[in-house]
Amino acid sequence: MQVTYGSSTWRALVEVKTGNDLLDADQINNYLSVARDQGIDAVLTISNEIAAGDRHPCEGVRQRSNSRVRLAHHSWTEILAQAVRTKVHRGVDDPEQAWILGELIRYLEHPASGALSFDDMGATWVAARDAAREGTLLKSSDEARDLAQRWDQLVRFAALRLGSDTGADVQAVVPRAHADPRARLGHLTESLVTHGLLDATIRVPGAVANIDLHADLRARQVCVSTTVPAPADRGTRGRVSWLVRQLDSEAAGDVLVEAWPRNARQPITDTLAQAADDREALADPDRREILRFRLVRRGEMGRNRKDGGRSPGFVESVTDLLDDFYAQVVQQIVPWTARPPAPVPVGHEGAGGGAGGAARPAHPRRRRAGRGRPPRHRHRGGGVRRRPRRRSDRGAVGGVSRT
Repeated sequence: MQVTYGSSTWRALVEVKTGNDLLDADQINNYLSVARDQGIDAVLTISNEIAAGDRHPCEGVRQRSNSRVRLAHHSWTEILAQAVRTKVHRGVDDPEQAWILGELIRYLEHPASGALSFDDMGATWVAARDAAREGTLLKSSDEARDLAQRWDQLVRFAALRLGSDTGADVQAVVPRAHADPRARLGHLTESLVTHGLLDATIRVPGAVANIDLHADLRARQVCVSTTVPAPADRGTRGRVSWLVRQLDSEAAGDVLVEAWPRNARQPITDTLAQAADDREALADPDRREILRFRLVRRGEMGRNRKDGGRSPGFVESVTDLLDDFYAQVVQQIVPWTARPPAPVPVGHEGAGGGAGGAARPAHPRRRRAGRGRPPRHRHRGGGVRRRPRRRSDRGAVGGVSRT
């Protein structure tokens, strides 16, 4: 593939796989070697394998970090999701380009195209699932490593699917500590072995908060949740009403609402349907203000390796729960914003003040004197200085003049 823009030219080798065909590490390494020798800029691979983050999905590819040949990978699911977002949500002005893009979408959505969605947890799913439930899964085992990698691919697929439906650039986010793929893989395998848990976070632009996703293999449950800050301009009942009025208690009545008061170690928990009937159900007995709400929905985990069987598969149970939770809960909540401050008139009379505003505070060093009596002056000796008698008082004793 060659792209020319002005006087610059960009070239890339493209390797395409469809259906269940997997990328081969030796073949990609040979492409990288040829690209370096021929001065080609990049090697691009396209398959049904979904990359987690910036890591290439094919194991064994040797690519130096300072190599001038760039290695990139795109899945058919990612290409289809980007095409749908461009045509349906953003729009294409050129009618010919819009028609070509529509034909591409129609072709990729056909089962015979070979562009498959992510619906398989791999050959080691059953062994890893049972070992994690029984607590016998080893951190260094291939089952734990493969399950952790498949989980990241599933989260990426769920984000692409949600982004295709909403038209937003939905992304799976990881903490800074897990930015390195090896650190992320170590965290997931450690959590699998210790607690039987898999976790992820999905960010939807414009949503009230991120969506946390958990799969508990020991309890056989899938959990989605989001944390919503409570409004600060009203009381407890008003904060609960602000949340309940935005949600449909019939469609999302099974959603669990956790109210977290200030400095509380445990939340006050109730269902959305019960909170809609009684707004005092989430009130704190100690009358502490509620700082945030955590909305939780749980579902049964699919046990099958693949989707499409008599019972739901693991991938289907995760994606369906995420889509319903976003549509019925996260999408309905409008974030609270504080009201702008109102201006105060300049000539407003405050309590105890005159036309100039509030009363001026007393001087901090001035002591308040007794009622109707001036303060008594003291000389340096510490005693009280008496007021000298007047001349008219010196000559009169008992009202009789001394002359």
